[in-house]
Amino acid sequence: MKLKNYSSILGLAFVFTAFFGTFAGAASANLMVRVQLTDYAKQMSQIQAHSLDLAGVNLPLKQVDLLVTDGEAAWLKTNHFNIVLTVATNNKMNPDTRYQNPSKVESTLKQFAAAYPTLTSLKSIGKSIEGRDIWAISLSKDAAKKDPSKPHVFFNAMHHAREVMTSEVGLDIIETLLTRYGKDQTITHWLDAYVIDVIPMFNVDGNNIVWTKDSMWRKNAHGGYGVDVNRNYPFAWNSCNGSSSSKGAQDYHGESAASEPETKVMMNFVKSIHPVFSISYHSYSEIVIYPYGCKGQHTPTKEVVEKIGKELASKLKLDKGTGTYAPGTAPELLYSVDGGDIDWFYSQQVIPYVIEMNSSSQGFQPNYDQWRNKTIQGQRQGWGYLLSRMDGASIFGQVKDQNGNPVENAKLTVKSVNSSFTLDYKVNPNGYFTVILNPGSYEVSVQALGFAAMKQTLVVGNSRLQTALTLKSSRQ
Repeated sequence: MKLKNYSSILGLAFVFTAFFGTFAGAASANLMVRVQLTDYAKQMSQIQAHSLDLAGVNLPLKQVDLLVTDGEAAWLKTNHFNIVLTVATNNKMNPDTRYQNPSKVESTLKQFAAAYPTLTSLKSIGKSIEGRDIWAISLSKDAAKKDPSKPHVFFNAMHHAREVMTSEVGLDIIETLLTRYGKDQTITHWLDAYVIDVIPMFNVDGNNIVWTKDSMWRKNAHGGYGVDVNRNYPFAWNSCNGSSSSKGAQDYHGESAASEPETKVMMNFVKSIHPVFSISYHSYSEIVIYPYGCKGQHTPTKEVVEKIGKELASKLKLDKGTGTYAPGTAPELLYSVDGGDIDWFYSQQVIPYVIEMNSSSQGFQPNYDQWRNKTIQGQRQGWGYLLSRMDGASIFGQVKDQNGNPVENAKLTVKSVNSSFTLDYKVNPNGYFTVILNPGSYEVSVQALGFAAMKQTLVVGNSRLQTALTLKSSRQ
């Protein structure tokens, strides 16, 4: 069904072609359809099983936007999906040129590094499949000294190439922190106490395709068909029908786990910085996602991960001005996802989140003048909350031997005195650890090869508890 009275139906305040003209799918997709779901879970499973390109969702209305071919649209109708809007797409219509491309991101990062040399450490962390640099910038007081005692918080943007607003948020994080250091007490504290790492454009090859060939390109540049790098991570890769084995699918997971150079670059970087928290920015749907991505599975530390995820979502206002983002795992909000970044991040002791910003009224490439500043300003409430949470309930310190030397390969076991919460935590190679907790009493056990085990009880309040854990040699 093609609807012409779009303003009354969608309540949009901008020109029809300006929004829907940006929609396009893979090379064969020529339609954007909006579907009203009647059985959300069942129909979302059908959409995933049929490898349809899900652009975004409107959870309150239980509507989904799909990028499809004529044949796929016919399949939807045959299977009794209620299509409430159909729009022809144009994947040759580029986004507003004020959005970022790989060279603009590189230039901007180099300008930041030159302007703030003591607060930044900029480097290429690896190459894409087509040989482009993937840039990461680390922000901290005396950043070049790489103080091992400072915990890291990590923000990355644009796993998916068409999601152009995400890089705007990444760059805004950098600009806000650098320009307000020494002027804003809270931001000054963050950069004094922590290292904040940002990759504002991860999928550089895919974004190049967005500007040169296909404005709705999602994947990397592998073989001309592309791999969805956010289905290519090794944790639970291809394990729960949460990605596709078809090269033509938008969520194609690749030939093997971590097959893509971009995936390896991200994994190596995360292993090198050992971040406490991370946010991966995506668009669109106005939701906050936390692990795990497979249906019915939750993290062992759900009571911490979920609580923070809900608080994070409550800080983010919907584009319409009222209400806040919906929190949950991917299966709770959308459908199963395997091989995703946040599941692998969690396996590396990171507490990770995905933020899907902007609504279905804005799409992947919102009107720049109307939405760029509004979006980045709204997202500050989210990443600012996560940085503030670093000062919340947690234990922080270093495992040392009797001579004050850091103990490598030590393991903490943290058990709640009042609940079933248990966390096994491997300390960083320099002996430092940051364990995010809920307030309460915890029994902390420390073990390391060649040392006698020790145990103590710690009472964690609403702020970070700093503690030193000293191990005695077992050879004495």
